[in-house]
Amino acid sequence: MVRILHIETTTEFCSAAIFDDGAEICHKVASSEWSHASSLMPLIDELFTSAGIEKSSLNAVSVSSGPGSYTGLRIGVSTAKGICYALNIPLIAVGSLHIVAEGMSSAINYNEKNIIIPMVDARRMEVFAAIYDSNVKEIKPPFPWIIDADSFNDFENKNVFLGGNGAEKLKQIYVNSENIAFIDENFHDAKFAGKIAFEKFQNKEFVNLAYFEPDYGKDFVPGKPSVKGLK
Repeated sequence: MVRILHIETTTEFCSAAIFDDGAEICHKVASSEWSHASSLMPLIDELFTSAGIEKSSLNAVSVSSGPGSYTGLRIGVSTAKGICYALNIPLIAVGSLHIVAEGMSSAINYNEKNIIIPMVDARRMEVFAAIYDSNVKEIKPPFPWIIDADSFNDFENKNVFLGGNGAEKLKQIYVNSENIAFIDENFHDAKFAGKIAFEKFQNKEFVNLAYFEPDYGKDFVPGKPSVKGLK
């Protein structure tokens, strides 16, 4: 059995979850916004107490690696590294948008025409996004994107699902679109990371504990998706 703690600090509410072989056994979310510095470690301690297990039983720690909040990601990664150093266990980095895509996939009915686009808010009409197919296989890795009325023209024959905290502001543009749907649940949550983290553990996809840094997404160079073959 592989036991992994995942730490999520991408957006305003931090969360943590414990998984055994990718299956959730306990999950908690902070009750206050942007309280990562004061809430994260007590939240993790409470998580282990509720689960009735010791931190020493962990095989690895996974952490959301961005893009997202600079301060939030820094706190999450620092906390994850500290636990890994203390227990001498590996660190796994899980892309924040990949986690959102997994959550979105669980909330929609499967169709091979589905296109899943998780988004993290940047500013104004800017987002960081990634594009996944109906099986949550990455079509395009995270990229900065300025959204306008023509942004999804390449997906006119697909069922496009938008989610994450960057999607809300797009509703004013696409509210009447026939092939674009918004999923409003908060998917920036540790509970959606279990499957990804477990697969990375099995594949020994560990990051360098000393040198790993998250993707803050601070260098915004906007562009179009440039994904071919989707029409």
